[in-house]
Amino acid sequence: MLLLAEVVLIAVFSRAEKPVCQQYGTQELLQFSKEGDITIGGIFSFHKNPILVKPTFKVNPGHIQCEGLNPGELQYAQTMIFAIEEINNRSDMLPAVSLGYKIYEACRSIPLSIKASLDLMNGQEKGFITDQSCTKSSSVHAIIGQSSSTLTIGIAATVGPFHIPVVSHFATCACLSNRKEFPSFFRTIPSDYYQSRALAKLVKHFGWTWVGAIRSDNDYGNSGMATFIQAAQQEGICIEYSEAIYRTDPREKFLKVVDIVKKSTSRVIVAFTSYIDIEVLVKELFIQNVTEFQWWVGSESWITHSNLASKEGYKVLGGAIGFAIPNAKIPGLKEFILNARPSNTPGNTGLTEFWESFFSCSLTSENDENLKPCTGKETLEEINNEYTDVSELRISNNVYKAVYAVAHSLHNLLVCSHRKGPFDKQTCANKNDVKPWQVLQHLAKVNFTTRNGENVHFDENGDPLARYSLVNWQQNKEGITAFEIIGLYDGSSAEGQQFIMNGVNPVWAGDQNKMPKSVCSESCLPGTRKAIEKGKPVCCFVCIPCAEGEFSNTTDSVECTACPLEYRSNEQRSQCVLKNIEFLSFGELMGVLLVTCSVLGSSITIVIALIFFHHRSTPIVKANNSELSFLLLFSLTLCFLCSLTFIGQPSDWSCMLRHTAFGITFVLCISCVLGKTIVVLMAFRATLPGNNIMKLFGPKQQRLSVLGFTLIQVFICVLWLTITPPFPNKNVKYYKEKIILECDLGSAGAFWAVLGYIGFLSAMCFVLAFLARKLPDNFNEAKFITFSMLIFCAVWITFIPAYISSPGKFTVAVEIFAILASSYGLLFCVFLPKCYIILIKPEINTKKHLMSKGSSKLY
Repeated sequence: MLLLAEVVLIAVFSRAEKPVCQQYGTQELLQFSKEGDITIGGIFSFHKNPILVKPTFKVNPGHIQCEGLNPGELQYAQTMIFAIEEINNRSDMLPAVSLGYKIYEACRSIPLSIKASLDLMNGQEKGFITDQSCTKSSSVHAIIGQSSSTLTIGIAATVGPFHIPVVSHFATCACLSNRKEFPSFFRTIPSDYYQSRALAKLVKHFGWTWVGAIRSDNDYGNSGMATFIQAAQQEGICIEYSEAIYRTDPREKFLKVVDIVKKSTSRVIVAFTSYIDIEVLVKELFIQNVTEFQWWVGSESWITHSNLASKEGYKVLGGAIGFAIPNAKIPGLKEFILNARPSNTPGNTGLTEFWESFFSCSLTSENDENLKPCTGKETLEEINNEYTDVSELRISNNVYKAVYAVAHSLHNLLVCSHRKGPFDKQTCANKNDVKPWQVLQHLAKVNFTTRNGENVHFDENGDPLARYSLVNWQQNKEGITAFEIIGLYDGSSAEGQQFIMNGVNPVWAGDQNKMPKSVCSESCLPGTRKAIEKGKPVCCFVCIPCAEGEFSNTTDSVECTACPLEYRSNEQRSQCVLKNIEFLSFGELMGVLLVTCSVLGSSITIVIALIFFHHRSTPIVKANNSELSFLLLFSLTLCFLCSLTFIGQPSDWSCMLRHTAFGITFVLCISCVLGKTIVVLMAFRATLPGNNIMKLFGPKQQRLSVLGFTLIQVFICVLWLTITPPFPNKNVKYYKEKIILECDLGSAGAFWAVLGYIGFLSAMCFVLAFLARKLPDNFNEAKFITFSMLIFCAVWITFIPAYISSPGKFTVAVEIFAILASSYGLLFCVFLPKCYIILIKPEINTKKHLMSKGSSKLY
């Protein structure tokens, strides 16, 4: 007996010395499991919050308890199991390969999430390995989870160095797209980077430029809101305030946020939060009676969460609008969930606590005295909660797609009978020796279409295509909150075409149908521009009218645009209108008067020419050099008619003709007068004894002098037209409200050379005529020429300042007046006295009278 006792003691102590794997921390993490050739891991939060325990020397810090059941997460887990079972029953995917699963509880705790990921890598579950050495290798090939960005960051950072793929269905933080930090991370929900930018576009789409911002104080909220604020600034949206909240914050913090909301001037709040965080805020807003006051724009995390859609929640969030993951239907999932039964098998107890909560009964042998035992005949048919409700499978569908993405990568990895294998020696993978890194390699390349027609693939960062449903909170006739789809956002569409509205009218806070406004300053109407107020955000501004000659034709224009030179701004400064074009036309009163004077002057000149021609044999005509007189009358006719070229719309030909014709005809006219003056002087010189001067200035020399003087002007005009000819010009500088259509001189020097030459001949003619004014005999007409030249010079000396200072068409009118006045002066002074003698006093139109000397002078 003593020997037997010794043997037993030795055996006991020997067994006690054998190393045994012992877990540190909570030991009830594994909730659902099933053996298979290849195992997929899952991490979900079946409870809402971990119970915070104050660390003491008497409490094991590794034991974390959880509280608050989360039925929605249970549905995600069941969806994962359903997808795996569906794949196992298919013959076209992973034939002869069975998929297993291990689903862990993480209780929205970072330590528990990391611990679950370590357990999935090492396969050290309590209850399965109690007395074995720690030699089992990694047991999962991919991990599905988690439902929070912060928790998923911990998981992805833990397993990433081991190249185990992590596919999340609800982690949206843009930070997870960093391939350097998270090389093995994928997700079936779009990144917050795209959602945040889409939210900014949504706010801009509805014309809201003055908004408040509330975010969760975690990676999800902080990262998402940072991207939103950056995108909002690019869209011209201003943030009045930005506040962070977290479910565990003291009530004073939430009351502070409520007070900020009440005092704010913005009427739109962009809430980038988890549903649990905003749920706490909504309750406080309802208590403080801040209802039907603000319009909410929400992220996908809470916008379709049924827990918030109570009557109290609708009072605060009614009319909310935001992005949601597109809804989907998963055939067979409803029946699978309803047929699921609880189990007491270790590693499969995930449904037990929920079952007891659903039916208020106990499944354990040691019944709670307040709970009745479960009969085993309970059915979920009449249970209506997040677990059994399959009308909103937005996130569950992401779990479904995540499982299928892993399955497709495994299928591509294992089924390679018609292609070369991706591994060494061109062999295909063995289902009993599949490595996680091999799955990771193929997961990045998957591209398949679900039964719902949805394409699934990942970009270089592991992100899917950004597509969202635009959801609006509305109440139906029964008073139940409905998440009405009013449109779609497609991030792959071109800029400006990303919102596709379906025609359903949104409902706003207070069940209003009119779209709300939320601006710091009212929009600046066309015709004004925005001016930022000093010390205020860019959305707070004043509207300043555009200056004359500027316009703005859009609302909220930041600057006024100058009108083109030929245009002016209208009275409202909202557009440019063509300026009135001004030129001296034949139809206006001034033009009619000038044309009349011109035609009348040329007519009178022609009549006088006819009178002279009819009486060409009379002494008065012969005595006054009839050849030069007829040439002078012809040139005066041209002078009167050339003024017509100054009237009407300027053109290239009229501009060149008016100045050259005026210059040449006037020189011809003055040359004739000068010739007549020289003839007078020569005639009196010739009366002196022995003077034969008239032979030097006979008719031939007279013609040559007129031709010579005129050719000089012709030469000046030809040079002018050849080098820089006049051209029509639109003068927009003199008047701001109208265009002066005028003839630009081309060369001002040439113009003044033409006038200067005329002035030189006129001055010479005046001097000669003045010297000859007191010569004897009635033959002398020098004093009339002197008087005509005096008028001519006075007109043109006055013309110069008047021409320079006259505006627009009056410049042309002044020039025409000078032409007509000087022409009339020559006509009347030189020819009217002769016509008087010819027609009224024919008795003195005799040679005797003209040759007489004495006091009875005619002129």
